Amino acid sequence: MGESSRDHRPERQRGLPHRIETDAESVQRDLVRLVLTIIELLRQLMERQALRRVDAGGLDEDQVEELGLALMKLEEAMAELRDRFGFAVEDLNLDLGPLGPLLPRDD
Repeated sequence: MGESSRDHRPERQRGLPHRIETDAESVQRDLVRLVLTIIELLRQLMERQALRRVDAGGLDEDQVEELGLALMKLEEAMAELRDRFGFAVEDLNLDLGPLGPLLPRDD
């Protein structure tokens, strides 16, 4: 009877890994991954908002060009950071379980 209070679900279902990595290098890598994921999410949201503004006709040609260059530079900076820390684009897309992936597909 004392066993009834224990959770018999596999560890994966409880949401905890079998072993939590606590070494400094692993923690630092995970923190960098999280920060890059947040930056990538914001970059994609900014890009989509910019496209909406361009489609709505709310920007003149110079503003469109300036915006396009800024977004290209931001994307290049993100690529450099991913390369520097050894991450692929897919590594930044966190799985939110039933909600699906965090980052929308960047088509």
